[in-house]
Amino acid sequence: RAAPWAKIFYAVKANPAPEILSVLRDLGSSFEGASIYEIERCLGAGVAPERLSFGSTIKKARDIAAAYAHGVRLFAFDSAGELDKLAIEAPGARVYCRILMEGHGADWPLSDKFGCHVEMAADLMIEASRRGLDPYGVSFHVGSQQRDIDQWDIALGRTAIVFSALNAAGIELKMVNIGGGFPACYRHDVELPEAYATGIMTAMTRHFGNRLPEMIVE
Repeated sequence: RAAPWAKIFYAVKANPAPEILSVLRDLGSSFEGASIYEIERCLGAGVAPERLSFGSTIKKARDIAAAYAHGVRLFAFDSAGELDKLAIEAPGARVYCRILMEGHGADWPLSDKFGCHVEMAADLMIEASRRGLDPYGVSFHVGSQQRDIDQWDIALGRTAIVFSALNAAGIELKMVNIGGGFPACYRHDVELPEAYATGIMTAMTRHFGNRLPEMIVE
């Protein structure tokens, strides 16, 4: 309700129970799988492959091939090595590059785990186009239990830089995946989801004007 402008992708690793997958399927959710096992769990629950994203940036070539054979066409990456695998095993697929965020203010920053710098992301997406893939968008994660709304503004500013670089190269990116990280109330009070949604949309308008890309929230 707080983010009607976004497509919701449930991160299956949070809980892959069939009962949860089926409820979310019927509510219209899409799904982000971090492994081929999670992808296959979703497919087994009757989720259409068009509603799946293979969101891990480090995947085995055979798992990419298996997901592609099942009809999955949306894949994450953040390195030249992963791009090589995608170009071979998932020809023509839509790909999105994850950029690095430091995760300041988050309980679990994830800054040493995934993502590449903005300049590298732009180069990788241009190369993806050369390799026959569809450079679709950019993703980021501001860290788990992130209370600082401004971190999404910083991330979207970096994302807009990648969009501009690709536009200058004649490539139009279409999607921003703003990840997850929204805080739950454990030991400390946190803002309501509406506050984060409002802050994110304000930042989107600031950085993208009236040409807003498709948005994904995990």
